[in-house]
Amino acid sequence: MTEITISNKTKLAEENADAFIPLIELFLIFLKIGSLAFGGYMALISVIEESIVKKRKFITHQEMLDGMALANLLPGPMAVNVVAFVGYKVRGKTGALVSATAVLLPTFITMLILSYFYFNYGELAGVTSVFQGFIPAMAAVVLSVVWRLGKKTIQGKTELLFAIISFITLILVPIDFKIYTPILLIIISGLVGYKLFTTSSAQTDVKNELNNILNKKILFTFIVFIALVILFFIPLPLDKNSLLFLAITFASMSLMLFGGGYVFIPIIGSVVVIEHGWVTQQQFMDGIALGQITPGPILISAAFIGYKVAGILGATVSTIAIYTVPAVLMITASQWLDVIQKSKGMQAAMKGIHCVVIGMIAVAALVILKSAFPISPISVENAWPPIAIFIASLIGLIKFNLDLIWIIPTAGLLGYMLF
Repeated sequence: MTEITISNKTKLAEENADAFIPLIELFLIFLKIGSLAFGGYMALISVIEESIVKKRKFITHQEMLDGMALANLLPGPMAVNVVAFVGYKVRGKTGALVSATAVLLPTFITMLILSYFYFNYGELAGVTSVFQGFIPAMAAVVLSVVWRLGKKTIQGKTELLFAIISFITLILVPIDFKIYTPILLIIISGLVGYKLFTTSSAQTDVKNELNNILNKKILFTFIVFIALVILFFIPLPLDKNSLLFLAITFASMSLMLFGGGYVFIPIIGSVVVIEHGWVTQQQFMDGIALGQITPGPILISAAFIGYKVAGILGATVSTIAIYTVPAVLMITASQWLDVIQKSKGMQAAMKGIHCVVIGMIAVAALVILKSAFPISPISVENAWPPIAIFIASLIGLIKFNLDLIWIIPTAGLLGYMLF
């Protein structure tokens, strides 16, 4: 009997050892991801799905979609929120910190270098043409994720209808309402999915289940974040060029960001240009442009602004502030998913949400692809290079299952040669 127990314990230990991911490995994986993810939020998410879910199977497709849905409901930079979620699922709070730091490091260093040359020399000749090759390749990466996740998630006409409605709505909605649309789509699809994908006998009392997550720890976290938002509207007796003021400003603004970096541009512009005068309007727009040619999320432009105000230290403080607070909120809220995974009713709601997320990813692929054609009007002469890179990348990803390490650098080299 003792021998059997020892044998079982040994087997269990071996299984746990196989499942244990060293932090240095997690850091290096996300460092690579952060170096390849050109094209914004969905591009970064697509690289994560390719590397973490498909290739290494650290988390499941279902968990990835859960994290994306949660990131759409919460404020803050969605890409880094999802990274923090994935790191948290793999190695807890330390994993979340390591993953978020690693994924931001390449784009942060790139932005520091670009900021130095911009503010000292004002010219970045040749950089745009090099990075332009990455954009159609990243559109292909995102579309390949739509194909892969769609096959697993969309199993009938009803699920397909969810995705199509999401896709069409996000394309046609007026720009003034784009900030609210993803949140509304998630809420509505969750409610409709709950009704459609559960039988009356399987439906449970969701209200009682949700009460389990409203513990004091989570409530305290939310109260702290609400207080931080209130600080944004109260004039503080601090030097506007101080590191503390930079930290409070960017941390507060991050909690008012819903719908991705692009919808946040008017908010951050009014604060850093008009209210505080940290940069001029032209410098602000140039900073946004530089953020788009770096790997990783667009809100790395916070580093550009912080660099203008207080050099490297200012860039560091601004970057930490705008990404850390929402990531902590994401990790706190991810505790809800433990309740969701045990509830058939909540699982049905998440099924509807997952289909809507597929539609959102498809829209992101279209938006990224459109940005690959910066010259207007579009002609055969300026259209064929990005189209060729896009098609070649898509074939490589879907048909030949090529790793991104081959796709992205090759696309960059072609961009340098063709643009």
